[in-house]
Amino acid sequence: MNDSSGIVDPHGGYRSLKAYQTAEIVYDATVKFCERFINPRSRTTDQMVQAARSGKQNIAEGSMASGTSKKTELKLVGIARASLEELLLDYQDFLRQRRLPLWGKEHPQTKKIRKLAYDENRSYLTYRTYIEDSSAQVAANTLICLIHQANYLLD
Repeated sequence: MNDSSGIVDPHGGYRSLKAYQTAEIVYDATVKFCERFINPRSRTTDQMVQAARSGKQNIAEGSMASGTSKKTELKLVGIARASLEELLLDYQDFLRQRRLPLWGKEHPQTKKIRKLAYDENRSYLTYRTYIEDSSAQVAANTLICLIHQANYLLD
């Protein structure tokens, strides 16, 4: 709805939001991660991909609703945040169950991945080698870092 009187706030434009862009990278990377490291027929694959998708989609829906209902916008952003938190736990479980290390905030590789957030025009391709060409440990920790970034932006 476009209201020239200015009563209804502009809405949409979610593709330019850093939170949406990061959630989209998380979704694309999760699909690839599951293809590589999780049984495609497992419930875990379905859950992880759906949580990643929900994070991305609810940011978009919340942005579209922002012009008519701040309450709906906040509810959808909250759902996006909860979905990404669920996904974060899945990646942490993946590492724990395989006795792989969870990198801390100060780990050199974490710092390297975190710096990529400042790249212009970053996309899944920015992180592709970490997801598609690296070990399960590197891929999972990269996604954990990206989810933390998305959650920070949503908070």
